Amino acid sequence: MGTRTSSRIDALDAALALLRDGDAVSLESAARAAGLTKPGLMYHFPTKEALMLALVDHVVDRCEAEILLRVPDPSAATPVELATAYARWALEDDHDASDLVAFADPRLRDALVERWSDRFRIFATFDDVEPALRTRILAARMLADGVWFACASGALAPSVDERRALAALVDELLAATR
Repeated sequence: MGTRTSSRIDALDAALALLRDGDAVSLESAARAAGLTKPGLMYHFPTKEALMLALVDHVVDRCEAEILLRVPDPSAATPVELATAYARWALEDDHDASDLVAFADPRLRDALVERWSDRFRIFATFDDVEPALRTRILAARMLADGVWFACASGALAPSVDERRALAALVDELLAATR
């Protein structure tokens, strides 16, 4: 069973590498990149949609794990701590085209975006936050989302110094809430 899990993860990592390099992902290209036969890949992912949804899950799991490393106690994290951790991740980490997996296939985009929205739970507990704080957290998140997207896409990405200045702005937005 360990080999099957490993080959599944290897296939996901290989497919993400294709996206990172700007290549299209198909069952054939993912199998080839992972050193598997197409039937071997299809053992784990019977359709392209299954592969792409698994890629979304794989990226979300990685992102959330990296974000939660920035929180002292993830099980008791406050909305401000989570928002700060998310912003720091977006502003400080390296991002690439594989982060944009939810947009990687125009035919599957709706299903992929829906899966991302369902799975990315960092902001799931914010519904009960009082409105003024929720607005500040939303502003910090929108700022972080923009930087993350710009860096992942390579379109108008801010410089390291600009990212530092934006981190200070996030701190200002959230400071009044701590």
